[in-house]
Amino acid sequence: MKTLTYRDAAWELLDQAVEEVEAGDGRLASEKGWGAAAQMVKAVAESRGRPHDTHTSLFRVIDSVVEETDDDWIYDDFMIANSLRQNFYENQMSSPNVVQGLEYVTRLLKRLDAPDVWGGGV
Repeated sequence: MKTLTYRDAAWELLDQAVEEVEAGDGRLASEKGWGAAAQMVKAVAESRGRPHDTHTSLFRVIDSVVEETDDDWIYDDFMIANSLRQNFYENQMSSPNVVQGLEYVTRLLKRLDAPDVWGGGV
């Protein structure tokens, strides 16, 4: 099932992001942190039969999950993940900032990887 592939990829990318930041590559860690967030949102979208082929569609999935769960941290954490994506291109964040960003991505993945979000779709 594609949903589980996206989900597994999210956790794998997060592990790789942590390895990259520990190795001193904040840019690559940022890219993989964003990738982890995007893959988990794609998993949620897939489980719900929602489109997930554009950044806009990912934001729409996040909006609907926040509305359903009343968990504004999901939105905030996704925005931080998006800032990691920007850091890949601009390389403006210090290593401690990237580490903190990855902590927020971890929280996002945990929140999105919950039964109330999946709604039995997995």
